[in-house]
Amino acid sequence: MVPLILPSPSAPGRRLAHVVKTVAETPLALTRRARRINRELAELYPTAHCELNFTTALELSVATILSAQCTDKRVNEVTPALFARYRDAAAYAGADRAELETMIKSTGFFRNKANSLINLGQQLEERYDGQVPGRLRDLVTLPGFGRKTANVVLGNAFDVPGLTVDTHFGRLVRRWGWTAETDPVKVEAVVAELIPKREWTIFSHRAIWHGRRVCHSRKPACGACAIARLCPSYGEGPTDPAAATALVKSEAQMVAS
Repeated sequence: MVPLILPSPSAPGRRLAHVVKTVAETPLALTRRARRINRELAELYPTAHCELNFTTALELSVATILSAQCTDKRVNEVTPALFARYRDAAAYAGADRAELETMIKSTGFFRNKANSLINLGQQLEERYDGQVPGRLRDLVTLPGFGRKTANVVLGNAFDVPGLTVDTHFGRLVRRWGWTAETDPVKVEAVVAELIPKREWTIFSHRAIWHGRRVCHSRKPACGACAIARLCPSYGEGPTDPAAATALVKSEAQMVAS
């Protein structure tokens, strides 16, 4: 049983109202709704992509490690000089710790991140001839990697489908009523059953983009959300179109944040 909070039709110029409709949503109905949301997100965000800049699997691995508790914008400001200085796994393995820490300091938690990058370089050199492996079971054994980082690298550097369960992703799938789970691994397993495997990577980008732009953590822009009629959490944020539209972040604002 899934209680769906759906927007009701409203006359032009009037504030959107909403009504609560209790719907017995079968597994099939849930799957169909989930895939409808994915299709509509595809129309909303046709250029959705990884917002970390990279050219190789190693660069993406490093950028993703640096992105923990840090904005993509800040990481993208740091990585050009970093990638020019450390061009391969051997360079990270032999990095001067003080120099590396200085270069990544603005990303936060720089000592732990420097430790992860040095150890990552060493492990890649010792176990994988300096190359980032393209399998989940190998990636999750590397320093600085968990399933989220592994799926980012697999999906975007190796074109291997993966679901990136970050805070935005988890928040949205719970608001959409797909799952009540909070553990990322369990969330990943649920969504994997709803979204076709070939779509996992691009769906992750679409969901994250929607979470950053519209479906914010504290005050989602419900009244300006194109998929509101499919969302059981409609009404958690302002439903007045003008008030909601003011909360929506533009592409320029997202790049600057």
